[in-house]
Amino acid sequence: MKAIVAAKYGSLDVLELKEVAKPIPKDNEVLVKIHAAAVTISDIMMLRGSPVITRFFTGLLRPRMAIQGSEFAGEVEAVGKDVKRFKEGDKVFGTNGSNLGCYAELVCIPEEGFLDIMPDNMSYEEAAPVCGALAAWNFLKDKANVQSGQKVLINGASGSMGTAAIQIARYFGAEVTGVCSTTNLELVKSLGADKVIDHTKEDFTKSGETYDIIFDAESKTSFSRSKGSLTQKGIYLKTFPGIAILLQMLWTSKIGSKKAKFSATGLLPVPERLIFLKDLKELIEAGILKSVIDRSYPLEQIVEAYKYVETEEEVGNIVITVGYSNNI
Repeated sequence: MKAIVAAKYGSLDVLELKEVAKPIPKDNEVLVKIHAAAVTISDIMMLRGSPVITRFFTGLLRPRMAIQGSEFAGEVEAVGKDVKRFKEGDKVFGTNGSNLGCYAELVCIPEEGFLDIMPDNMSYEEAAPVCGALAAWNFLKDKANVQSGQKVLINGASGSMGTAAIQIARYFGAEVTGVCSTTNLELVKSLGADKVIDHTKEDFTKSGETYDIIFDAESKTSFSRSKGSLTQKGIYLKTFPGIAILLQMLWTSKIGSKKAKFSATGLLPVPERLIFLKDLKELIEAGILKSVIDRSYPLEQIVEAYKYVETEEEVGNIVITVGYSNNI
């Protein structure tokens, strides 16, 4: 089968399209025929092995798993003899986490892994980048307990996580302000933002407005800079780890009413994430939450897809489509 392989950490030129052996599912595994896979900044970070802390999960000196890609949507081709939740032909989506393997025509996923049946009203391309919405749900619902009437600012509102966060915050009845570039103002409004701020013309931290929740969906600012824009009991949410936010989390958990919070959604226990996914599926099936897809690339153009994500100009999600052949 065809797969995108990286034998070592490094720049995009370490990525290779190769023919590799077709995986065989173990007794507790599901063999998924991949139709689409997401491309995220996290995938690029794992490819580069940066920050170094990520190597504790992906391999210290070289990638533990050569085949790249972690988020996917596809069709069950076969199941191990002990699998009960899934059957051949099921349309499924999920993530393989640090085990990767999803930029390929086939991948094996444990039945107890992060895997579920796709909503009927989603395409494979729309279903593959589910983790952006999952993270937005984790931050807003679980970490910040967003409530009706609260004022929520989403910084990076046009990205994969931001576009989902707007829709989720609106679902809970919050007043949403989205921060994005000039070209994406109309999109952010169309997703339900009550107000929009063009970051090329205005700095929200200097506007004098305060918010109950500031969700830094693309880690473009900091708790220190945003603190003055929080209400007395406001919460600042950051999506990428760093020494500063970890220290601020510890400090604000003990002192002061304004809180800084970070969460590694992908490292949460699978049962907890599946509960989040169940809630998201209800919103998707009701037409409340929709995936925003910017561009779709064939598997062979993975380098071009990575380069586009690195420009930070993407709107919503970038996906890879996989043309599957039965003659593997």
